[in-house]
Amino acid sequence: MKAIVITQYGPPEVLQLREIATPTPAVDQVLIKLYAASVNPLDSFMMRGPLFFLPSVGKLLKPKHQVIGADIAGRVESVGKDIKKFRTGDEVFGASFQGKGLGGFAEYVCSTEDRLALKPVNLSFEQAAAVPVAAITALQGLRDHGQIERGQTVLIDGASGGVGTFAVQIAKSFGAEVTAVCGPGNVDQARLIGADHVIDYTQEDFTRSGQRYDLILGVNAHHSIFAYRRALAQTGFL
Repeated sequence: MKAIVITQYGPPEVLQLREIATPTPAVDQVLIKLYAASVNPLDSFMMRGPLFFLPSVGKLLKPKHQVIGADIAGRVESVGKDIKKFRTGDEVFGASFQGKGLGGFAEYVCSTEDRLALKPVNLSFEQAAAVPVAAITALQGLRDHGQIERGQTVLIDGASGGVGTFAVQIAKSFGAEVTAVCGPGNVDQARLIGADHVIDYTQEDFTRSGQRYDLILGVNAHHSIFAYRRALAQTGFL
């Protein structure tokens, strides 16, 4: 199969298109023929390596992942004998299983049941492949770490990016009153996806407005922890 291969850590120029062996699913894995894969910062971090801040040293390390790419969408080609949820022909999306160093920038990839879901019929493969990492990051930040509750005031700083746009919609689904912080070019988009209030960061610094929020999700970490705390309610989560 064709795949985008990384043989050394570095900038995008280190990526190469090569022919490699098609993976074989283990008993607890699904083999997926890919129709779409998305690119996100996680892939950049993996490409640059653990010592990206020391390029000369980082070049001495060998990448753990031969093929990167976490977000995937495609059709089930075959399944291991222990697979219960999926069968050949199912359209799925989710995250690739990189235990063998193989990710989603390829024609085929293996993954486990817990990393996959059936693709909604009203989503294209391209749309579905843009969901997993960004949406799960937003969900973890709001639900698992932020312990979001109905009726809370929630501020999303960096509401126009991948994680931020999911965070606005997820917070609304939990019944929160959502304030989105973004640039002037994305104000209308933030309102369109459900934000109750929108702050243009070029016009207002929410950390100095005196308004306090029950939960702040600093997607872009644009402010210091001390600045965020100024805008956080006494019993709030950051």
